[in-house]
Amino acid sequence: MARNIDSASAKKTIKAHKEFLKYIDEICLCVDKGASEISNLAENLVKHEAVEALKNIPVDELNREKKGFRIKTLKDNGYNSIADIERATASSLSKIGGISPEAAIEIKRAASEIAKLSSKTAHLKLSADNKNSAATALVCAISQYINLSPVAEKCKRLSANKKEILSAIKESTALTSGLKWLFTSKAKKEQAEKSYAYLYDLTQGDYGVEANDCVTQYQSVIKQSKDISWAHFTSDSVAFFNVLEQVAPNLIEVDNTVYGLPEDLALAIKEEPIHTEGLKCTLRHYQEWGVKYALHQKRVLLGDEMGLGKTVQAIAVMVSLRNTGGHHFVVVCPASVITNWCREIEKMSDLPVTRIHGANRAQALQYWKENGGVAVTTYETTEHFTLGEKFKFSMLVVDEAHYIKNPDAQRSKNVRNICNHAQNILFMTGTALENRVSEMVTLMEVLSPNVANGVRGMEFLSSAPEFREKIAPVYYRRRRADVLKELPDLIENIDWCTISGEEEKCYNDAILSGNFAAARRVSWNVADLKNSSKANRLLEIVEDAKEEGRKVIVFSFFLDTIAKVTALLGDACMEPINGSVPPARRQEIIDEFDKAPAGSVLAAQIQSGGTGLNIQSASVVVLCEPQFKPSIENQAVSRAYRMGQTRNVLVHRLLCDETVDERISELLKSKQEIFDAFADESAVGTESLEIDEKTFGSIMEEEKKRIAEKTSAQPQDAETPEPEINEVQADSQVSQTTQNTQADA
Repeated sequence: MARNIDSASAKKTIKAHKEFLKYIDEICLCVDKGASEISNLAENLVKHEAVEALKNIPVDELNREKKGFRIKTLKDNGYNSIADIERATASSLSKIGGISPEAAIEIKRAASEIAKLSSKTAHLKLSADNKNSAATALVCAISQYINLSPVAEKCKRLSANKKEILSAIKESTALTSGLKWLFTSKAKKEQAEKSYAYLYDLTQGDYGVEANDCVTQYQSVIKQSKDISWAHFTSDSVAFFNVLEQVAPNLIEVDNTVYGLPEDLALAIKEEPIHTEGLKCTLRHYQEWGVKYALHQKRVLLGDEMGLGKTVQAIAVMVSLRNTGGHHFVVVCPASVITNWCREIEKMSDLPVTRIHGANRAQALQYWKENGGVAVTTYETTEHFTLGEKFKFSMLVVDEAHYIKNPDAQRSKNVRNICNHAQNILFMTGTALENRVSEMVTLMEVLSPNVANGVRGMEFLSSAPEFREKIAPVYYRRRRADVLKELPDLIENIDWCTISGEEEKCYNDAILSGNFAAARRVSWNVADLKNSSKANRLLEIVEDAKEEGRKVIVFSFFLDTIAKVTALLGDACMEPINGSVPPARRQEIIDEFDKAPAGSVLAAQIQSGGTGLNIQSASVVVLCEPQFKPSIENQAVSRAYRMGQTRNVLVHRLLCDETVDERISELLKSKQEIFDAFADESAVGTESLEIDEKTFGSIMEEEKKRIAEKTSAQPQDAETPEPEINEVQADSQVSQTTQNTQADA
């Protein structure tokens, strides 16, 4: 036997390599076959959904064309839906008294026609609320595919020297042959020892470590439970739908190759690279396309419908530019969402953020100039956004770009001045500018004067293919219905509102005086709602809803908040629903609301309007403040998000940064998780999941300490706030009177 090599060690090393190669092949094969399996399972789920849909189609539909089938006879024998007829045979139907063999065949034929029509409209839809066997099989397959894909890539690298390893295994086998080794030629012994050394070094080096990791990960993934797979889906559904887009695009998207762009432009954009290092979220395929469009065209207006993720696309563009040498970026947005922008950038990327707003705007601007990153500022603050003549930055993002539709307005001029310093520009708006072509052209003038001039005078052709093709290099809009088939029906948004000086004064007074109700009514209890960040955000939401043909329902716990909302919205708002409105009148109000035009608003006290009413005509739900029980919010949302709703429901939770809203919403989230975990348990168990007065009292005490520390830390000569914030006089008093907020008896 060779020096320092015994037969047992040789056998162990050879066995290890054989197992590595077996697992490497098995892992690669598993992933290669995974795509095909996912496609088949996705089709099975669609078929399953089609069959489930048939259960909801009454057997009465067989006589829609007045064929004279004996429907009552079928029902009396247990055939209540088209699904029941589909499962039956013509022979079994003919055995029913009164159903002839000929009629049975015709009934089956009619049911099959209905089933075919139903299957054509069935789309793949994954939901954690519908964990049927077909959906579970698909979710498990996708989860395994996602988890094993990077392992398979590593295995492919490891198998690069597979030929050499197999040869070494064959040659070193002589070391394990016992007595035969004594009669082996010197040359073969030397080759065996050399091959063994090669194999041994591999097992002790990076190859062995990586191969062991691959095997461990593989064994863990294939043993993964259904619950873990569903949890994976819940935490990262985007990754799941991205896989489906790749392997079963016909079941997921419409026109996913060019997304409505002219073919030549689409082909050029398709080749545009994205550098996502530092992006902390996964982009959907259509979002990647939007990012490529912005990168390739450089100066564009992205008009995606609400809920499609314009913000994440803008962040991804900035990340990609940063990764290719960019340093400075600017986001201009309404004051009501500046906090939201800062939070989203920090959550979704590693880009540093500088908030340029308020009394220290000059220092913040100077810091950003020196250090780079993303400067987030407001339209009003652009007046003070002074840049040197030669100063250039990588990208300007203008959110709600329709705010600068009037070229004569001062803020429009300020933003245009900033545009002169930007190498790339991304205007964003969810408003359908096709309805106001003159405003679209005004914005295009900033981005591409040539395109704007090319369509000027063609406004009357705004819906024509020729017009859309001309504006395609600058303006890009996708609707949910056009981009995705499986988009969730419920789209929830947290709208962080930045409080003004007057709001903060009222809020601090409420906290320091221990007025629980006033503290919860932050932003709504200012003397003039023009200074309310929540009221201003509500106006924006209502305007967007009107543009998209939607109606809005607004919920609040407080009567006086409902009264203020009603007064704020004027004729657009229906008679409010509260505890004093009789049930019969409530339904009359709902009926009037159903007939009202788009943009109409129904304000309701959440205890009164949040239960027992069907308000399917509303597809936007606004919660003015966080509630103490997750069930209260769930019930309120369910007034619109219920059977019969034909549109995606958008939920907006209005929250003020650095107030009790923030703490309550955090607790509410944890309560909701507990609520979800016990959703199938008794109502008694879930009703206790609330923020009680004692807990809220603790929150008030924490806020009181925070405000006291903040006040004591402020210098005597604090800077004057920005002009756009209307401060109340120092000697003004905040009323501590609260409205009666008792729930219905």
